[in-house]
Formats: sequence, C-alpha cells, structure tokens
Amino acid sequence: MKEHLNVHNNLLGLIGNTPLVKLNRITENLAGSYYAKVESFNPGQSSKDRIALHIVEDAERKGILTPGDTIVETTSGNTGFSLAMVSIIKGYTCILAVSSKSSKDKIDALRTMGAQVYVCPAHVKPDDPRSYYEVAKRLHREHEGSVYINQYFNALNTTAHYETTGPEIWKQTEGKITHLVACSGTGGTISGTARFLKEQNPEIRILGIDAYGSVLKKYHETGKLDTNEIYPYRIEGLGKNLIPTATDFDTIDYFEKVTDEDSAYTARELAKTEGIFAGYTSGAAMQGVKQLAEQGEFDKKSHVVIIFPDHGSRYMSKVYSDDWMSAQGFIEEEQEITAKKIEYIK
Repeated sequence: MKEHLNVHNNLLGLIGNTPLVKLNRITENLAGSYYAKVESFNPGQSSKDRIALHIVEDAERKGILTPGDTIVETTSGNTGFSLAMVSIIKGYTCILAVSSKSSKDKIDALRTMGAQVYVCPAHVKPDDPRSYYEVAKRLHREHEGSVYINQYFNALNTTAHYETTGPEIWKQTEGKITHLVACSGTGGTISGTARFLKEQNPEIRILGIDAYGSVLKKYHETGKLDTNEIYPYRIEGLGKNLIPTATDFDTIDYFEKVTDEDSAYTARELAKTEGIFAGYTSGAAMQGVKQLAEQGEFDKKSHVVIIFPDHGSRYMSKVYSDDWMSAQGFIEEEQEITAKKIEYIK
C-alpha cells in the first residue's frame, strides 16, 4: 500500500525500523554516548515481531505453511504474542507452551490474541516432559501438519536480526557504534545483530547480558555447560538452562551477569528518568551497562547502543507492582513505594 504515507495493508508492514533514542539522565555520570534501540515500537511491542514474521514467511515460501495450518512454539511470552499476531493476520492457528515464570500480563495477552496456551512449570530440567520445550514438541506431534517454530534452535531466528536489526543500527549510528549491549536468551537478537555489525567493523564490542542462575556466561568462557550454575531466577527472556544453537557465541566478546533485583529497579529508573516504559529485560540490559561502565568498559569516545526488547505494560503484575516487588523481598518498609504517591479523593 502507500507506505511512503505511512499507510499499510496490515500491522505486519510496521515491523522493524524502530527508533534509536539517546539516553540522557540515566547515563549522565557515565563516559560516552548511549542510545536505546526501542523495540517496543514494533506493532507487537517487542523485538520478537521480527523473527515471527521472518520465520513464518520463510515457511510460506517453502510451502510448509498454508492458510488454516497450525503454528506451535515455546515462549516466555513475547515470541508467542508476535506469532499470535502474525497468525491472526495470515490465518493460522497458534498453540503456545509458555513458561510459568512469564508474567500474568503476558499470558493474558496471549489468550486475548486467540492463542491456545499451555502454561508449563519454569523450574524443571529441559528434558522433563513438563518443560515448555517438551510440551511444545508433544503438541507439535499431536497436531499433524503443524509447524514448530523452535526459536532456540532455529537459525532463522539469528538471520532475521542479521537482515534487519543490524543494518538499522549501523545506518542509524552512521557507522559510529563502538559497543552493542543486548540481553541473551535464545541469542538470536544479539547474534544476528552482532554478525552484521562485526562484518562492517570487527572492532565493535559485543556485550551480552546474562542472569545469575543461567549457564550462558560460563559456557561462553569455558565451552562447558555447568549445571551447577542453574538455579531459579525471575527475569524473563534472559539467560538459559541449556545452550541454544541460535546463539553464535563467537560473535559475542563478553557476558555480564545481572541480578533480578537490580534489573527490576533499573527498569523503574528508566521510566522515571527517561520516560521510557520498558520491560524487565530492558532493565537488565541497562543495569548491565551501568556495571560495565563501572568496570571501565566505556570512554568518552564510546557510542553505545542498548537493545530494549519490549514494553513495560507486559510487567504490570511484576516489576511495576509494589506488591510483587515486596513479595520478592525487593522493597523494604523504609523504601519509597509507588502506592504512597496515590491519593484517592472521596
């Protein structure tokens, strides 16, 4: 349709070309210039729109998917929402195996978008039949002719960002980017973006953010999967208890780990300082930047791009809920809580 007039045939035409926004107040004491790649500007409000459209359209070109077919996927919420949106527009049934760690907001959104949702326990081994990996595989077997997206082990996850996110950042920074900071879950976002950027300038530093309780950092450093590293953590869409083949570890220079509590508070800080209402994982990415800056990673010549994967509205029952924060032990009585700022007039 008339895209030059910002008129599109459907929402899928709005995927990609998200803005780069300069960060000012939250970075005022840090050396260098910092820019957020705000992926919540995608129509599904997350970076996962990119892979959902890319993988589905690849399957269509190959004749694997035709209208009326079924899409099955494993998701912590965002990929599921993107697939549900694409499925509605293209005429597919969407079935999702979701981690119980996903926020209630995400799960409710998936149901609202017409997906069939199976909520699976988060803190079980990947090969446990109750894990969302194994449940998705079972659902795929049970629905003859269905397509299993399998984002953790699908090279197209990485390719989607190589073809879109990487070129966008290179163009938006006019090639001045010196550091890319991104959280790593499936690894598709950081790996695909990094691969493109490294081809333009091998000196660009690629910094992955991992969670305590995840195996990715140690695997990157040693090449070994250490199950002793695994324990429950709260951040969604970040870290893993297995090694996704969608992650190209060779493109990543260093991993920094962040805590649940620090990441939650930094997400809140982004809203209060920059007006950016970002998700839990975005808070983790920004927290990683703070820690890396303390370690001397950046200088006054640094041009740092941080990928903010999704929108804060998906975490209203978690990091933006004082009740949830208190339940996690993050808010003590003497600390300021948002609820005290609300006055009800009777």
